[in-house]
Amino acid sequence: MKITDLRTVVVGNPWKNWIFVVLETDEGLRGLGEATGGLATAPNVGDVAELRPLVLGEDPLQPERLWLRLIKARYHGRSAGIAAVEQACWDILARSLGVPMWRLFGGRHHDRLRAYANGWYQGPRDPVFFAEAASRMVALGYTAIKFDPFGGAYKQIGAESERLAIEIVRAVREAVGDEVDLLIEAHDRFTVSTAIRVGRELAPFRPFWIETPVRSFDLRGSIEVQRALGYPVVLGEAFVELRDFAELLHERVIDIVQPEPMRLGPSTARKAFAVAEAYDALVACHQAQSPFCTAMNAHLHCSIPNFLIQENFDDSAVPWVWDLLRGVPRVTDGHLQPSEAPGWGVELDEEVAAAHPYGERNFLRLFEEGWERRTPNR
Repeated sequence: MKITDLRTVVVGNPWKNWIFVVLETDEGLRGLGEATGGLATAPNVGDVAELRPLVLGEDPLQPERLWLRLIKARYHGRSAGIAAVEQACWDILARSLGVPMWRLFGGRHHDRLRAYANGWYQGPRDPVFFAEAASRMVALGYTAIKFDPFGGAYKQIGAESERLAIEIVRAVREAVGDEVDLLIEAHDRFTVSTAIRVGRELAPFRPFWIETPVRSFDLRGSIEVQRALGYPVVLGEAFVELRDFAELLHERVIDIVQPEPMRLGPSTARKAFAVAEAYDALVACHQAQSPFCTAMNAHLHCSIPNFLIQENFDDSAVPWVWDLLRGVPRVTDGHLQPSEAPGWGVELDEEVAAAHPYGERNFLRLFEEGWERRTPNR
């Protein structure tokens, strides 16, 4: 089997442009991947376009070999485009065998995957709004929800804003009760001392974790924050090398990591899972892109023994998404079930995609306004 075409399909989702990567083959099989990257629509589309000459004529049934070819061509530089090509190759391989992806990964350790809701709190930075929005997600069946209460804080946080952040968390805890887990997102924003102080103030509300309280690549800083708190510090979505996970975990302080399969590609993500297992750590992959990544992460998560919980934005998506992407598993009673369909199990409707073209998302303005008023996730 040979690859005959590599192309991108850009979809103007309201809060960021999604970039889907389609591989065509001479045997009629098609594979799907995703190369979405925040503001980086044109750069990521260009990234995929420049990979095309290296991909045409290659065998998609050997995903890791093609991945290494692309990595070497970029002098070991990683990219969302390379990861998306690898995702699409895995899709073709599993479809050629007529099996869901999790079978190629060794079978399922988990028939159902606990999920947490994200993306549900775009609105005013107000405790009442957060409490009401959180209650709606719990009413949908979620037993875990993630949110960023910190507004526009950067490095430090003003006293008034800090009090408001704590009141938001308090309001959410009181609204959803003690049986729902609260996952606190900090978006790489604090210094070590500020993260420790704020983290201790959150402790009475029993956070499930605090995510990226300091810069992701400040491994020592994350470890110091973890030493000071009585609940987990998590990170890993920004890591691009296996050594990043090993260097974080070998201190035996942090024990939950968040690989990003859209950045790493499926093969390297699975190797990161193995690094985590070697240190008795748990895995909760990052997922803040399209629902395609929900399906991909479900296949990856169900195939490993050290899975913890899966991120999910999908119940905050616009309705037409479910016409665009068919076959994505939906959350029921707070859990996902990985697809039984061949490959990733997702079909992209390009007619629906054409009805929602590229949009000039002013992501910087969204952040500047949102950190003060809506606090959206990246």
